[in-house]
Amino acid sequence: MVKTNAARLLDAAHISYELVPYEVDENDFAADHVAQQLGENIEQVFKTLVLRGDRSGFFVCVMPGNLEADLKTAARISGNKSCEMLHVKELLPVTGYIRGGCSPIGMKKHFPTFIHESCLLYDSIYVSAGQRGLQLKISPQELISFTGAEIYPL
Repeated sequence: MVKTNAARLLDAAHISYELVPYEVDENDFAADHVAQQLGENIEQVFKTLVLRGDRSGFFVCVMPGNLEADLKTAARISGNKSCEMLHVKELLPVTGYIRGGCSPIGMKKHFPTFIHESCLLYDSIYVSAGQRGLQLKISPQELISFTGAEIYPL
């Protein structure tokens, strides 16, 4: 298994994690598909959303796969009046990642990151490892610490 940039960054920081492969469906990048492939609860499989705020610019929300982004809440917690999801064609130039493989770790630049409070209910959660078909199983506390994420109810 090839190490992703996110995995190399965690290695360099001496943070433990597990790389977990899953079968990719090119027509379905949804978190519930990933959770099913992993044999895990969807509440424990977190998706990474990149948004653009009207004041702060880009920011990241990491949330359980069973939830939908509430843009009003996302704007409020990030210090914006409004925000919008980053268009899929902007994802690669802004983050270095593609749809279905966007990790909260190792983007081209560090963006303010907000993670849903439910992550603290688990010893480990799953986030993208930075490529389709590969997840990182990681302690939420380690992820929060490494990314500098703030905890909020999204």
